[in-house]
Amino acid sequence: MPEYVIETPACPSVMIEGSDKRFPVRRVFCVGRNYADHAREMGSDPDREPPFFFSKPADAVVDSGSVIPHPPLTRDLQHEIELVVAIGTGGFDIDRERALDHVWGYGVGIDLTRRDLQTKAKKQGHPWDWAKGFDQSAPCGAIAPIKNGSHPSSGRIWLTVNDELRQDGDLADLIWPIPDIISICSQSVELRPGDLIYTGTPAGVTTLVPGDVVKGGVDGFSQIEITIGNAI
Repeated sequence: MPEYVIETPACPSVMIEGSDKRFPVRRVFCVGRNYADHAREMGSDPDREPPFFFSKPADAVVDSGSVIPHPPLTRDLQHEIELVVAIGTGGFDIDRERALDHVWGYGVGIDLTRRDLQTKAKKQGHPWDWAKGFDQSAPCGAIAPIKNGSHPSSGRIWLTVNDELRQDGDLADLIWPIPDIISICSQSVELRPGDLIYTGTPAGVTTLVPGDVVKGGVDGFSQIEITIGNAI
């Protein structure tokens, strides 16, 4: 075993539904603008754009129930509720027809976004990593393992803020369904066990402030809840 010169960082992980064990997280991939209504509210044309991906650090993942301090550098922190795919078997250039064989389970996550930073970066032609990849920006609920080969292709996806409905869509409205997402992502990078893929969000993203209680869910899976705390 190698000897390290500093303390070894902890392995990020996610809860597993009905178990004391946890799902280790290697990388976090996110699909941008994968619902037509959200693409339109972001000013894009969903009929012309191929899927694109961005990443968050693995240690941006935090459990449901967390209090997340309002992050610095933003006055427009926004929520994006998403179905999360947990990869159990890796592969490169995965065939679409076999893509679901690589899934270990599913959960519900929230892609927190510093929207003002993202908007400014887009206008300047700069990358927008700082808008997406900040601390605790990828809350994720418990992962449910695949049962009886069942994979979601439809079902309500929703989010409330202080019990007020903000996002309300259906997985059937994904522009690029789960098999496509896995296959296309694996054409650029080799997927490996422990990877999470956030699959996109429906319309209705709004600004969060300290004290907001955010709840969300996807039919058939455990809900997620976070609270926005005071600024760091």
